[in-house]
Formats: sequence, C-alpha cells, structure tokens
Amino acid sequence: MAERSTDTIHEKTVAESSKALRAGEISSRELTEACLRRIERLDPKLNSLITITAERALAAADAADDRLRGGDAGPMTGVPIVHKDIFCADGVRTTCGSRMLDPFVAPYSATVVERLEAAGAVMLGKANMDEFAMGSSNETSHFGPVRNPWDPETVPGGSSGGSAAAVAARLAPAATGTDTGGSIRQPAALSGVCGLKPTYGRVSRWGMIAFASSLDQAGPFARTAEDLALMLGAMAGFDPKDSTSVDREVPDYTEGLGGTLRGVRVGVPAEFFGKGLESGVRGLVESALAELEGLGAELVEISLPNMELALPAYYVIAPAEASSNLARYDGVRFGHRCSDPKSLEDLYKRSRAEGFGDEVKRRILVGTYALSAGYYDAYYLKAQKVRRLIADDFTRALEKVDLIAGPTSPTVAFGLGERADDPVQMYLSDIYTLAVNLAGLPALSVPCGFLGGRPAGLQLIGGYFDEARLLNAAHNYQQVTDWHRRAPEGFE
Repeated sequence: MAERSTDTIHEKTVAESSKALRAGEISSRELTEACLRRIERLDPKLNSLITITAERALAAADAADDRLRGGDAGPMTGVPIVHKDIFCADGVRTTCGSRMLDPFVAPYSATVVERLEAAGAVMLGKANMDEFAMGSSNETSHFGPVRNPWDPETVPGGSSGGSAAAVAARLAPAATGTDTGGSIRQPAALSGVCGLKPTYGRVSRWGMIAFASSLDQAGPFARTAEDLALMLGAMAGFDPKDSTSVDREVPDYTEGLGGTLRGVRVGVPAEFFGKGLESGVRGLVESALAELEGLGAELVEISLPNMELALPAYYVIAPAEASSNLARYDGVRFGHRCSDPKSLEDLYKRSRAEGFGDEVKRRILVGTYALSAGYYDAYYLKAQKVRRLIADDFTRALEKVDLIAGPTSPTVAFGLGERADDPVQMYLSDIYTLAVNLAGLPALSVPCGFLGGRPAGLQLIGGYFDEARLLNAAHNYQQVTDWHRRAPEGFE
C-alpha cells in the first residue's frame, strides 16, 4: 500500500477530519502525530501550551482507531483537541496558569474532559491561559504570555488565549475554553477563530477550576460553526455533580445547520456602536451585518439601555466571587507552600503572596473589599440588582428579535505589554461581552475580516438554550465568506 502524505493533514477542520477518519482516508494516529510534530516545531514561537501529553495522546489515538475499525465511532472519535489548563485531567499537571498550582497533578478529570474522552477525542495537551482565568490578553500567566499567530508581537486575547492561538495556528483542530466575561469570544475574535459561550448551565462546570461561579461557563473553539456544533454536542448535558447544571435534553446541533436566515430578525444595539469602537472594526462588523441581511435576515435597531453598567457591575461581582473561591489556596491543603513558615499566619501570607500574580491579587483585594462589612450593600448587592436590569434588557430585546449582533471586541489585537500598566483599559477589552455573562445567555464570535492584518470578530447573541440558532446563523455567514479559511503566515 502506498504511503500516505500527511503534509497537509493539519489543515482539516473537525468535520473534515471526522469524515476522513470514518472513511479510512487517514488514521487518528497519523492525525495526532502530525499535530504533535507541529506543536514541537511551531509552539515555541507562540507559547500556547503549558503541558504536552504526547504519550497519552498516541494511546488515545490508537484506541480511537480501534473504535473506527469496529464501527463504534462518533463524530469526535479520533479528533485531536487541546484543553484549557483550567480543566482537571486525571494524572495530568493542571496549573490554571498560576505558580500556585504549578506542581498540582489532578486526581480526577473534569466532566468536560470525561465527555470528550468518551466521545473519542484525543487530548494533545493543556493550553496556556491568564492566571486563574483573570485577564483579557493572556499576559498574566505564570508561564509567560501567549503570542498571536497573526502577529507575534500582539496578544491573542484572554483568558483562553492559548486555546485560541493553538486553533488559529493549526496546532489542533479544536480546543476547550472558559468564558467568565468574554474569555472565549474575545480571544476567538483577536485570533481569527470561532468561539462559543453556551447558556449558563448547558455545560458542566464540575472539575473546572472556579473563578466566578455564577459567571464561568465552558465552551469550544474551532475554525467553523459546524465544528463548534460537533464539539458542543459532545460537551453539553446534565451533570448531577454540578448544582448549576441544567437538566435539559441536548439536541444534535448539526441538524439545523444550513437552515435559511430568511425572516430571522437580527437586533443591532445602538450601545454596541458608540464611543470606544475602533472605526475599522465598526466597518468590518457593518459589512458582516450586510452579509446577514443579504442572506435574508432582517436587521432591527434595538437598545440595551443598561449596557454601560455591565463593566462596573461585572468588576464587583466577579472579584467578589473570586475572593471567595480562591480562599482555598492557603498553603495547607494543596498548591504552593512557602518554605520554612514561622507561624500559621506567616504560612498563609507568604504562600498566597508568592503563589498569586499581581492581577489575581488585585481582584482578590477588590472582591474582599466589596464583600466586607459595611460595603456589601453598597457594592455587591447593588451590582446584583444592576445584573438583573441588564438581564431584563436582553429579555425584552429578544422578545422583538431572534438574535443580537455586534462587535466582539472594540479593537483588533493590541501589542504585548501595551495595556499591562493600565488595568481599566485592559478591562474595556471585554466591554461587548461582559453583559452576556451577567445575563447567562449564549453567544459566539465568528471571524468577519482583517484590519491591518489582524482579525476581527462578529458577535452573535441568542436567547437561553438557543445555541442551534446561533450556530446556524454563523454557519450561513461562513458559507458566503472565507475569513475562517485563512491561515496566519508561517502556520499554513
């Protein structure tokens, strides 16, 4: 039998890989080995991965090939993926991008990891991320910043920047991420890939290291909406181990792809196109909206009047929950422990001071202050009331329209270190994504063009558990555009 070339095997999407695997055109081992070779050769330029699990990946690939030969294969069987290093994986170092957890080896796997493994996906490794998912640029990682494959002197977005960069650079067909205030959609936009934040409760959070429990949600990265649908189908579903998981049937998200957009009402909020939006990004998003209109969608002007309150509300609620969740890292039970502590108090102070980076410390301090006696009502309780107003705005808007559309990020990727000394400017990177998390709605980002060689993203927001409609709209858009097919120079 003639030897098969694997030189271009990395170019396949999840759907293309799945089809080729089930047809016997390629094997999972061939696909996995090709990805591992690219990681070894190209990832030193990007720093997108913290841990590479080559032996485990090859063993999983061989098991997948057995399933494929036996006819017991689903759409994800044999497809290599990367997991954000916030998901525990049994027997694998899980760091959350922090010195605090650097030596930690998880004794169990997160539900997301378990479900994708059960579906036959092959884990290549763990992706770099902002420390404890706190950041918008992937510069706060203890393991160094991730670089954007489109321009290595710029950031890939955060906190799931490693996952986004790995998919953009064709190191893996897909990856997992988490989205607390935009940490899937924003890096997807800045890195030129697709990213989906599902409805809160759609995907289990069990085994996913907590940042802000009422906001965190796991989701997929890939190059196409079809691939997101395949990934979400494997990840989603009720989990009795997660008290926030919703007991609701998981549909086949690929079934509705290709459905018409004729008559679909797409809301365009005035608040998404005001001050702060880069003019070039605005032009790309407006062109994308015109494409949707050309596909039959009806554009409707709407308003989200409390949108401007999303940023301050988020940066009270998220740090407050973080301060509570991160209290467990005390140098006693697990994680970093200082050397030669003089007392219990010294152990706590030095272990946390040494283990946490500046951004994590900043948010812990803000959150502790907001929850302290005398300030709880003034800050945290008020922020929760604002959260309700924001959710109500979306509810009213989605009674008039089927989807909401606008920019994912106000700018394209910015330079490494450019916003490192200006936390407020950094926080504004998520201005269009935060409100979605406060409301618990699903949303995705799809590539919609380039500005100065750097990608921009169109954000689509849907009603609760309306991921299928979002994916169909994005899929339709990708049938008439080719932004998602373009590869960064040097990573083709």
